[in-house]
Amino acid sequence: MNAIEIRNLSKSFRGMYAVDHLSMTVPQGAIYGFIGENGSGKSTTEKLICGHLVPDSGEIKLFGRDFTDPGVRVRVGALIENAGCFPGSSVYQNLMMQCINLGIENPDEEIHRVLEIVRMEDNANLKFKSCSLGMKQRIGIAMALLGDPALLILDEPINGLDTDGMRIMREILVDITKKYGCTVLISSHILGELEKIATHYGIIRQGKMIMELSAEEMDSRAQVFTSLKCADMQGAKAVLKKQYADVREEEGYIRIYDVDDTASIVDYLMKNGHVVSEISRNKIGLEEYYIELMSRPTDQKEAE
Repeated sequence: MNAIEIRNLSKSFRGMYAVDHLSMTVPQGAIYGFIGENGSGKSTTEKLICGHLVPDSGEIKLFGRDFTDPGVRVRVGALIENAGCFPGSSVYQNLMMQCINLGIENPDEEIHRVLEIVRMEDNANLKFKSCSLGMKQRIGIAMALLGDPALLILDEPINGLDTDGMRIMREILVDITKKYGCTVLISSHILGELEKIATHYGIIRQGKMIMELSAEEMDSRAQVFTSLKCADMQGAKAVLKKQYADVREEEGYIRIYDVDDTASIVDYLMKNGHVVSEISRNKIGLEEYYIELMSRPTDQKEAE
């Protein structure tokens, strides 16, 4: 069973489509990275799934049931935009108010459970206004986890975090899926971080889903390339172009795409008077794959 199934979903504002006949599938247990430019429709899609907006048309199913079904709505937790906490109240007090709002039994036990998940068990008495940005984001996730949801929807939870904050957030999200069996839908512009945890991706542009693929499929599509440096970069590049089809100079390196035989490259350059000072084999990452995909004509992207 899939956690989310969307078919031909549309939502317009003042005659303009924010979400345009979008279809989307999020497998149960996945960390689904939802990727797109600003204004592409990510947040609108998430708000439609959460029931914060009413769709113009289309179908949304959560765990095989209509998303308006009260029995499935209680299985969804969300952090969209911000946690909505009272600044002068403590972390514990904010969570207690949300427990009361949700009608949760044994709220004290539940609060301690979610604080432990987000690594905030020692900060329960800290006032929300005194918390760092990373802590506030984790408090928002703790609020979304109240009631033990099966689906967690997060809108840009790692934006603005420092390196340590992003590391902690990654660990939390992986724990949520592996230890608690929760499915996570997460949007983010920080693709390098998303790549470290996502099991599936959905790429949206101008309200339309242009590609969905698993992390394994993305890895198989990613081009292999060899990066190298020489004393005479321009001379080496000119020589390599005579032998190899796709040679580029990027980020201070010469890259030879779709070739990973470093020994033959070094040997060829040596024979032509160029000594290699640095060489490595690589694959393009999610960010480079996304940029390359966005540069293609729209009809070509949709054909894939």
